[in-house]
Amino acid sequence: MATSSPSSSWIISPLSDLTPPSLERTWQTAPHPNLPLAATSSADKTVRIYSLVNYKLLSTVTGGHKRSVRSCAWKPGDIKGESVLATGSFDATVGVWRRWNSYGQEGEDGEGGRPRRHDIDEEEGEEEDEEWRFAVLLDGHDSEVKSVSWSASGSLLATCSRDKSIWIWEDLDDGDNNFETVAVLQEHSADVKCVSWHPSEGCLASGSYDDTIRIWREDIDDWGQVACLEGHTGTVWFIDWEPVDYAPDTNNNSNIKEEWKEHYKLSGPRLVSCSADNTVRVWRRQGKEQQQNAYAANTGIPSIIRPTGLDETWYEDAILPATHDLAIYSVAWSKRSGLIASTGADGRIVVYEERVLLDSKKQEEDSMDTDPPSNEPKYSSEWKVVATVEAAHGIYEINHVTWAKRADRESQRDGREGKEEEILISTADDGSVKVWSIKRGEE
Repeated sequence: MATSSPSSSWIISPLSDLTPPSLERTWQTAPHPNLPLAATSSADKTVRIYSLVNYKLLSTVTGGHKRSVRSCAWKPGDIKGESVLATGSFDATVGVWRRWNSYGQEGEDGEGGRPRRHDIDEEEGEEEDEEWRFAVLLDGHDSEVKSVSWSASGSLLATCSRDKSIWIWEDLDDGDNNFETVAVLQEHSADVKCVSWHPSEGCLASGSYDDTIRIWREDIDDWGQVACLEGHTGTVWFIDWEPVDYAPDTNNNSNIKEEWKEHYKLSGPRLVSCSADNTVRVWRRQGKEQQQNAYAANTGIPSIIRPTGLDETWYEDAILPATHDLAIYSVAWSKRSGLIASTGADGRIVVYEERVLLDSKKQEEDSMDTDPPSNEPKYSSEWKVVATVEAAHGIYEINHVTWAKRADRESQRDGREGKEEEILISTADDGSVKVWSIKRGEE
């Protein structure tokens, strides 16, 4: 099966399935932020926890929801040996689950709390310590919960629903599993399909059946919309953020890489989205300084006296090459390599890479100009398809794709851990979850 197009510089190959799978539709897979674990949410009302060392089932989280579990997300940050998982269900509720990990506690293995491999690497795939406990049920949505997402600090949880609303909950971290509702956002005019927190700022993005992406921030004690991104002509199914401090492939030219980062540092990470219109789009925020300068140029009013508002200007940075024939359900931006993966109703997995294009004309003008060099970049970038997998799950639609760090036995034997090799994980309608190896073709 699979692999790549003739011009590809990356190769995808099947590595393993997560076993045993759910016997019903599986919606999403969430890799743990620190441990070699992955959680899958399923129509059978459960979440399954698998080892990414041997790809076998460790736990089945049951009893909290009455209908399909549509989404799950691990709480990030250092939680002192405890894993916390949020789940969103079609029963209109959000669950928060907790579990103490003997393999995650400080000093358990004499290496600063790193996971002890034997606890999650048993041949039979069984855990040795206590099961998950249902900590709290968050009740407020009027209809199916479609997505859940923790903020980078882990203090806020965002949830969205078919009821057109987004709720933001604060974990009070008081030892009693108490959460407080801090905002209910209702600007979307239809089913909200996805929410995703900015990787480093208190900023939330959401995508909807109304074809829009909306950006939200807090102003003093009130949350509000600061931008509405329009461009898709179909349901926005999924969104993901660019890694912090990323620059595209520059053929190992560190000067261009640093120049790229400097030029775009005010705009911050970009956002990628996918849609029922069969497109993948990348969006960039205009830096505040650039936005104020543009305001002054258009109005004649000095930017220093411009009314202070939180409104942001976002623009479409790129439309990735058209490769899907049907709705695209999921997109994922690798935090290590900067590759983007997409998948959807056509059962195809596609990987894209961004490459820098040097503008020789601008370079020549700058070299001949006696004036100070302009702030305009001497380059642009383009996205190329670098690998494709056809019929990745046979005849079935694929609901989700995500990146994770490779942690299996083969990578350990070959000494690959230091190379940060990645895997792709795809999740499909037949309940199967597949793990794919991805690496450069020349390796």
